Amino acid sequence: MCGFPALGGCGCPQMVAKVAFWSPDEMVHRKFLRCGSGSYGLILFVGVYLGGIPLGRLVGVWISWCSFGFGGAATGDSSSMVGVVCSVGGGSVAGGEFLGRAVLGFRCFLGFGGVPERWRLVRAHGTAVGLPTDDDMGNSEVGHNALGAGRIYAQGAKLVDNALASGKIYEGEGFKYINECFEAGTFHLIGLLSDGGVHSRLDQLQLLLKGACEHGAKRIRVHILTDGRDVLDGTSLGFVQTLENDLVKLREKGVDAQIASGGGHMYVTMDRYENDWNVVKRGWEAHVLGEAPYKFRSAVEAVKKLREETNANDQYLPPFVIVHENGKPVGPIVDGDAVVTFNFRADRMVMLAKALEYEDFDKFDRVRFPKIHYAGMLQYDGELKLPSHYLVSPPEIERTSGEYLVHNGVRIFACSETVKFGHVTFFWNGNRSGYFNQEMEEYVEIPSDSGITFNVQPKMKALEIAEKARDAILGRKFHQVRVNLPNGDMVGHTGDIEATIAACKAADDAVKVILDAIEQVGGIYVVTADHGNAEDMVKRNKRGEPLLDKNGNIQILTSHTLHPVPVAIGGPGLLPGVRFCKDVPDGGLANVAATVMNLHGFEAPSDYEPTLIEVADN
Repeated sequence: MCGFPALGGCGCPQMVAKVAFWSPDEMVHRKFLRCGSGSYGLILFVGVYLGGIPLGRLVGVWISWCSFGFGGAATGDSSSMVGVVCSVGGGSVAGGEFLGRAVLGFRCFLGFGGVPERWRLVRAHGTAVGLPTDDDMGNSEVGHNALGAGRIYAQGAKLVDNALASGKIYEGEGFKYINECFEAGTFHLIGLLSDGGVHSRLDQLQLLLKGACEHGAKRIRVHILTDGRDVLDGTSLGFVQTLENDLVKLREKGVDAQIASGGGHMYVTMDRYENDWNVVKRGWEAHVLGEAPYKFRSAVEAVKKLREETNANDQYLPPFVIVHENGKPVGPIVDGDAVVTFNFRADRMVMLAKALEYEDFDKFDRVRFPKIHYAGMLQYDGELKLPSHYLVSPPEIERTSGEYLVHNGVRIFACSETVKFGHVTFFWNGNRSGYFNQEMEEYVEIPSDSGITFNVQPKMKALEIAEKARDAILGRKFHQVRVNLPNGDMVGHTGDIEATIAACKAADDAVKVILDAIEQVGGIYVVTADHGNAEDMVKRNKRGEPLLDKNGNIQILTSHTLHPVPVAIGGPGLLPGVRFCKDVPDGGLANVAATVMNLHGFEAPSDYEPTLIEVADN
């Protein structure tokens, strides 16, 4: 049975201390994984790696580091350090042509698969992370929620599905708020037009359009952001045609419904973590002001011509507006209008939400700030209460592993660069901004490169992150150090295989810096990933064979995958008897939280998903 029922079975005198959490009626056992004096450390690498494949065919991209901690004697205190590293965007597959090329950049981790008792796969997509079905790709947000919370919560898409299916979405205060503008104003919807299920889903937009009309919307404008990242590049035209057909049917029923503006979501509107406000500014100008360098009479024409004339893919289409015959925009946002951002995922909506909601705003010149009723599909930042109105309440994640540890004296350091900083903090902590206790925690954000695509600088800030982590480990101020190395996921999304190999090499070099520090403190590591991506970068048919384009070239895959991700444990501080147990065959990312807490010396709460490790009788 998994767990740590009697560490004395390892040859150590059994040491158990009860430690009260901040809740007076809740207790947790503190147990120790090392005998005698001396220090030990634990690194949890949450990342993308290999699985079910022989050495030499290893698959994965290490990108996100989530927490470290080392040091401390088995004396019953909380001085032991634990390291958590989350490598983003690499799953595990069984091999095959073109699989795993990106992992050629990895040299440091090639031995993980050789110790079966300390290496296994876990699920990182679908129902294992709270998404509606196992056909839904995982993503960094739900993945880090699961890693930090230790339990599986219904996530954005599923919450929205439930609200739409039951009709409760139209009964809430958020919808009532925007409904106040339907009689005299225009109802605007802004979001990613895709069925990828990572940020939004087309079918949810379709249902929301139908429901809004049934509840009085008379004039509707949709501002579309094309995908090509979580779905295949080139599919945006089909999504636009589908939406246009739906809007034609609404017009036949007397509703003035049109597409008003758009652009590629990586270039227009959907920036995150305040990496590049120019992205949001371009969206503001197109959606709100009705101004863009490209003007067309229809969105279908816009997507076709922009792909042909600018050679841009779906992700990076320039901003455009739809205009009347006289050249005036069909749908700028003005006083008295209602606006809904229909993405359910938070990270790439927060910046636009600030621009739409904050009267005191200085990130760019908005030119005008219309008086509107604005609501998000969900509340994108619970700490900032942003937006203040929303259609569907987000999952209420409480009692995360980080909160437990901080309230029990564990000092935590978290670090990444801008594009993934929110994952090792906000999402890890249950969609919560800020610190649990600023005296016990330190979060460090390293600014990401801006104004370029990630394949241009595939090394990103891996070395800088590693150096910060190394200093935190060797400084011994913290008991846990969380880091996120985003190279594999962010560069993998560009579809540039050679750049992704370089990205993996950079991440691997960073990992070696951290492993060297772990070695110095006698640490323990745990390595895992938050979802798949770079382990397979080609499109495939149902037989798994690579698809070719009309010129005979391999078609590149830029989206996440459905592959499981690896978890590996080890390091000089890990006792020989600690191993992965066999009675959690369907484990997922949520099981990692209890595992980390055990390696910190705590027994996880009873409602957490069970730990993945046990202590052998011998």
